[in-house]
Amino acid sequence: MRTKVQERLARLRAAMKEEGVDLLALGPSAHLEWLLGFHPHGDERLLLLLVTQEGAEFAMPTLEADSAGQHTDLPMHRWSDAEGPGAALDAALAAVGGKDAKVVALDETARTDFSLTLLDRLPGARHVFTETTVGRLRMMKDADERAALKASALVADEAMTRAFAAIRPGMTEAEVGAVIKDVFAEHGAAIQFCIVGTAANGAFPHHQTGDTKIKTGDAIVIDIGARLNGMPSDITRMAVVGEKPEGYDEIHAIVEGAVQAAMAAAKPGVKAHEIDDAARNYIAEHGYGDMFLHRTGHGMGIEVHEPPYMNGSSQTVLEEGMVFSIEPGIYQQGKFGLRLEDIVYLTAEGPVRFSELPRDVAVVGG
Repeated sequence: MRTKVQERLARLRAAMKEEGVDLLALGPSAHLEWLLGFHPHGDERLLLLLVTQEGAEFAMPTLEADSAGQHTDLPMHRWSDAEGPGAALDAALAAVGGKDAKVVALDETARTDFSLTLLDRLPGARHVFTETTVGRLRMMKDADERAALKASALVADEAMTRAFAAIRPGMTEAEVGAVIKDVFAEHGAAIQFCIVGTAANGAFPHHQTGDTKIKTGDAIVIDIGARLNGMPSDITRMAVVGEKPEGYDEIHAIVEGAVQAAMAAAKPGVKAHEIDDAARNYIAEHGYGDMFLHRTGHGMGIEVHEPPYMNGSSQTVLEEGMVFSIEPGIYQQGKFGLRLEDIVYLTAEGPVRFSELPRDVAVVGG
């Protein structure tokens, strides 16, 4: 881990130099977890890692320092509740040579008061966020990250398969969700989300799984994910109970066509919005454009949702090693929803799926 931290710090400093960033400040966040391999406890007490070309040191609450010290050997300037963070932050800034920084990159996920407290000490400095430094680096997944994502995806495949096997008319959405959660727990994976939307509930993309009973003829959206060894999964598949509702095959074929259009568009060098354009145009050409309610995809790594985002405005240029979802859907209010989702990583030849489950509808409970 120490070697990986040094390698990532070197890459970060190279990106900072390239972008003209003198000082970078990270709070307790996914950015910090990516860089150092751990996520310190975060609350209202100021905790910042300051990085320059010369050094990397913490302004750290004494309350958290000993715990954090088990995971990093970077220097810490401690502060107690009685003292306040000012002196520790000043000392950290001086130690890394950041007091004269002209451009500071702020962790956009950190508390506003942390960032403003730092900026108060840097009069005249221009601030940016981490999109072109840590954010850009995090989008590129290394072999270890891809292997962990693959392992997590295979557990999600099993959870989905066992949910299909369990579904019967009369079960509630929550009972199906319990099967899924039990499978994740068996594998030591921490559940992140579990959407089971039957019949008309499936037309709400972020339906809250509840006590609605499943009936013969229902189409069911199942969107699940859990975290295994630090990496999440995210997959959406469809089931129908006994018999398909009217018009189901047509909608499924259109959504599958949109998935394939997006997959075909996903190549290194294209902009992320082109993936969204491909899926959205396909659905619109088939008359359901107003029923595709969300973006086509999102990046995934330490966080379930992270850059790059496959939406209509994203100018991010795709590169080999990026990981993201492709998940178009059609949502017919009062009838059913249909979404198909795979997480892929990008190679020179195009996207490769982590899941090994087909996107065909599972006919269950008959």
